[in-house]
Amino acid sequence: MATSRTKIKTTSNEFQKLAKKYSTPQKVQSFLRAMEYNAEKGGETLRSAASALQIKKAHCMEAAFLAAAILEYQGYPPLVMSLESIDDLDHVIFVYQQKDKDGKLKWGSVARSRDEGLHGRKPIFRSLRDLALSYYEPYIDKTGCITGYQIAHLDDAQADWRYSTKNVWKAEQFLIDIKHVPIKFNKKRYQKIHKRYLSGIKAKKQFCWL
Repeated sequence: MATSRTKIKTTSNEFQKLAKKYSTPQKVQSFLRAMEYNAEKGGETLRSAASALQIKKAHCMEAAFLAAAILEYQGYPPLVMSLESIDDLDHVIFVYQQKDKDGKLKWGSVARSRDEGLHGRKPIFRSLRDLALSYYEPYIDKTGCITGYQIAHLDDAQADWRYSTKNVWKAEQFLIDIKHVPIKFNKKRYQKIHKRYLSGIKAKKQFCWL
């Protein structure tokens, strides 16, 4: 459902102000956690960062837009990772790099989800694959299981993910169409985790979760 153009008041200045207040990916993660999750009760949406900020509600990809719009004012490029699932219920997260105490660049993420284990990650991962694999176990539910991942620069979607007053379906299609790196999973491991989920046991919280 498109948002009326007359109601969009968010400007770049507001994102700059938020970037000063929430100056790190960890702070932006806390900001997004405090925001209501968009369960799309009125129908599917893909609001821009500005639209999501105005209604103070976001699902995973809308939250990735928001994180990107805020953190680009702290020097982080608007990069997202698409996590493909066997049930087509994909997950999109904002990803970034930070140097560790030894000066080595590590990957981390900022994300919003209904599921605790699918939020952000601390910047401790040596590769994008390692980061993607940290979502493998908590992703498994009744139908879900990660089958692939890919990183993308949001501006390459050629869609106004920052300020559009309408749903930004073009950005979603862009992520669907890009070639994903396959993740092969051990069938026995999957069945074990899946069985635990069906019995009511969810993935244990890991130290890397934000």
